[in-house]
Amino acid sequence: MSQTLALHGGTPVRSELLPYARQSVNEEDVQAVVKTLNSDWLTTGPKVAEFEKTFASFVNTKEAVAVNSGTAALHTALYAAGIGAGDEVIVPTMTFAATANAAVFLDATPVFVDSDPRTLLIDPKKVEEKITEKTKAIIAVDYTGQPCDYDSLYEIAQKKNIALIADACHALGATEHGKTVGSLADISTFSFHPVKPLATGEGGMITTNDSDAAKRMRQFRNHCISTDHRERQEQGSWFYEMTDLGYNYRLSDIHCALGISQLKRVQEWTTRRQEIAKKYDEVFAGMKWLNPLAVRNDVTHAYHLYVIQLELEQLSTDRNGIFQALRAENIGVNVHYIPVHLHPFYKGKFGTAEDLCPIAEAAYARILSLPMFASMADKDCDDVITAVEKVCTNYSK
Repeated sequence: MSQTLALHGGTPVRSELLPYARQSVNEEDVQAVVKTLNSDWLTTGPKVAEFEKTFASFVNTKEAVAVNSGTAALHTALYAAGIGAGDEVIVPTMTFAATANAAVFLDATPVFVDSDPRTLLIDPKKVEEKITEKTKAIIAVDYTGQPCDYDSLYEIAQKKNIALIADACHALGATEHGKTVGSLADISTFSFHPVKPLATGEGGMITTNDSDAAKRMRQFRNHCISTDHRERQEQGSWFYEMTDLGYNYRLSDIHCALGISQLKRVQEWTTRRQEIAKKYDEVFAGMKWLNPLAVRNDVTHAYHLYVIQLELEQLSTDRNGIFQALRAENIGVNVHYIPVHLHPFYKGKFGTAEDLCPIAEAAYARILSLPMFASMADKDCDDVITAVEKVCTNYSK
């Protein structure tokens, strides 16, 4: 194989693009969906409750509430926590925009907090510094699939009498101190987008041990109407009332049937991603050009993403140069994320600016997400490693 970069006319490591993530759908999944398509219920039917019950059992909570996206899950969770106009919600800046957007949907103000430099998870010490009398909730994001420091965050939340919400959209299958993600906060949220650990196409879930909050969330996802269609049919009734302003955040029985089927393989998929991460770790430990993110003690990591930080001092190009070179080798690297406070919307509406979260901003200039999904073959992993070494060698100082 030519060591000339594909970007400069050499032969790429792969002939076809290896994406950074990809869903896995088997025949059992297909048949589960077909069975529902042939049933009497395509939405607000029995598969919704079945998926909720099965998911709650998986993460060891009393309640699970299905919604149509991870964003809807965050919005609904904050509604259940009573967030409204004038409130402040603490969020990490190293996350997808939806984490902060959910607070804005409720006319609350997101307060951005910087990252721990080793893990890029929200830094509990910085969380405590940002709490005011207006703070009503903390959203902790399990970035890349690693649980946050929930011991420290819970201590802060309880001391200040505020809600702790987990954005666990990356972390289904992970644990902290042996406790499953989904049971580590007052309310936890999940996404079932195709790149996530469980895929229903679009979809989300909220888990909690608070049955009253779960009832509020089930109404919120259905326009805040007091009963849904199936309940009225079972009761032989037509009557309903809208008690508050809610949304159409329902997840269909079709999506739920796929989710029930997919959930059976989550642990298997988690184990495979951990195997891939271990292989990456072992090889990259010997490279001077990059460092994988650190893993906290006493956690199991779900590895939705595998993020490296480039040692740019050892390279003659920047992150974007490495990104373009790896893409030319047909390695589908990505970047997760632009710190949310740097997006034009937040700069314009809330006056955020550079240097607000210096650790996350510095990390953003260095991070790359490498391909990571359960159906990756060993050859795929080898291709990623080969391409990283090829590109970094060519740009090595």
